[in-house]
Amino acid sequence: MIAIPGNVRVWLATGYTDMRRGFPSLALQVQEVLHKDPLGGHLFVFRGRRSDLVRAIWHDGQGACLFTKRLERGKFIWPSVAGEPVTISPAQLSYLLSGIDWRNPQETHRPTRVG
Repeated sequence: MIAIPGNVRVWLATGYTDMRRGFPSLALQVQEVLHKDPLGGHLFVFRGRRSDLVRAIWHDGQGACLFTKRLERGKFIWPSVAGEPVTISPAQLSYLLSGIDWRNPQETHRPTRVG
């Protein structure tokens, strides 16, 4: 995983996004729909329709970054708020990208099998 500085805000774009989009069209969506600056150093995360794929864009001060992750099993937990972006911490993003419920991570801990 790429280390994200602690001062970076992480925004989740609610709803679904066309995962064929690249940095330019996702950045335009950030400007027009989320009303944020895509080059302002914050990280913006988008989810595909099947909920097994996310894309994140981030301008790190040196250039534009586009990250993609697809889960082999399960779905990404996403907020049900419609139309409004949701901000989460970098630690919550780490849970989200691991397929863990970032809203309450201790609830999704899988017990280890003994014996």
